[in-house]
Amino acid sequence: MRDDLSHLPSRQQDELSRATKLLMEEFEKAIMLGNQPWKRGGRILKIILFGSYARSDWVDDPENGYQSDFDLLVVVSHEKLTDIAEYWYIAEDRILRDEAIGRQVNIIVHDLDDVNKALKRGEYFWADIVRDGILLYELPNHPLATPVPLSKFDAIQQAGRYLSHWLERADGALNLAKFAMSEGQLNDAAFLLHQATERTYACFLLTYTFYFPRSHNVKFLRSLSENKDQRLIDAWPRETKLDRRRFELLKRAYVEARYSPNYSISLEDLDALYASVKRLRNVVSKLGEAKILEISRA
Repeated sequence: MRDDLSHLPSRQQDELSRATKLLMEEFEKAIMLGNQPWKRGGRILKIILFGSYARSDWVDDPENGYQSDFDLLVVVSHEKLTDIAEYWYIAEDRILRDEAIGRQVNIIVHDLDDVNKALKRGEYFWADIVRDGILLYELPNHPLATPVPLSKFDAIQQAGRYLSHWLERADGALNLAKFAMSEGQLNDAAFLLHQATERTYACFLLTYTFYFPRSHNVKFLRSLSENKDQRLIDAWPRETKLDRRRFELLKRAYVEARYSPNYSISLEDLDALYASVKRLRNVVSKLGEAKILEISRA
């Protein structure tokens, strides 16, 4: 795996260095008072840049509403250290608020055993990281397993199951959202559109990579998916403040549409979001079918 960032502009190199530093600092604070051996001896084993900035196909056009995110894999020494709320939330918040970092930073956290098992199962997501990823930090003597490719038959069967299952679940949430809109249950409709979006991205990521992160953040899922195939970008208009505000309403709907008395969304906003989610669903359906055909011809 490479460890050279010379293909990136100096500003992005500095931002990645700053993000890595903050992750290391906050993790050390989070485990400082641990009594259990796994916590007291907890370690970050690797921090790996993956996605568009590792592959050199990032987009940096903030004026038109699109800027690729940094995607980081943090590999830790124990499964319990992957708990985002307990060990990584403060680090994520510091990175988000840091004026020296000019773009979104997404992190996924897995323990080494989990990553190596996934590599041995032949999951594309992890094989791509081994192939394209760039080490930002590494503790020696903790190697990643050599990826084992899936058989063509197993890959086709698994991708097909993911595609049909998650498209069906996305369609169910879309239908319920449409019904809620017709009944004037606007907050319920917003939550259901969030679920339709999350399920559609699950469909794409699982069909393409056999991996889906433990996250309900549709902005993160959108970034992860668009890093795999930029044809997904067209599903979401983002050129205007109104477009971006609507997507933010969708992102917040997972919690706030259900529990916050201050959450409010208009029928006009919901109509626009419904059209975007439907468009996303149709693109994912076509891309999924094309991916299965690609596997069969490989």
